[in-house]
Amino acid sequence: MSARSATISRDTKETRITVSVNLDGSGVSRLETGVPFLEHMLDQVARHGLIDLEVKAVGDLHIDAHHTVEDIGITLGQAIAKAAADKKGIRRYGHAYVPLDEALSRVVIDFSGRPGLEYHVSYPRARIGEFDVDLLIEFFQAFSNHALTTLHIDSIRGANAHHIAETIFKAFGRAIRMALEPDPRMGDVIPSTKGSL
Repeated sequence: MSARSATISRDTKETRITVSVNLDGSGVSRLETGVPFLEHMLDQVARHGLIDLEVKAVGDLHIDAHHTVEDIGITLGQAIAKAAADKKGIRRYGHAYVPLDEALSRVVIDFSGRPGLEYHVSYPRARIGEFDVDLLIEFFQAFSNHALTTLHIDSIRGANAHHIAETIFKAFGRAIRMALEPDPRMGDVIPSTKGSL
């Protein structure tokens, strides 16, 4: 198994979640969350990020999906931060533009150690199937806070809510992949003038 792997568990009164990641994987995912649309989106992150990803979640879905989606964002962020360890030799910054038919989105990420989210996305409808699109910003805010990343997400255009969301998650996976790739010119140097991230 890759040295850049981690497993994180989170157990609260609202959710029980375990996330395992391998940053040097092949894009394989095993997802059991009870939230089918989120599983579809996380599969895009794994495939486009070439991250092996396993997520097992049990949450209070009888209320709604909010706690489950947010807590998966928290746990995924923690797992990726742990797997990235001291961030020696990574590119640090990653970006991607991804189209899907009429939709186009851009994601830019910095594994800066400073959490921050700029999310500029509007959807033409409130739900994609049974999934509340308002939960997507909660997912990305939770991820950014716990992976300690600066994350900019922009929907540039789109008319289909599913297409918009899918372009965002594909671009998110590709941006993570770029940012966490080893940079052969960096060697074992941490990519910061401060000497730490």
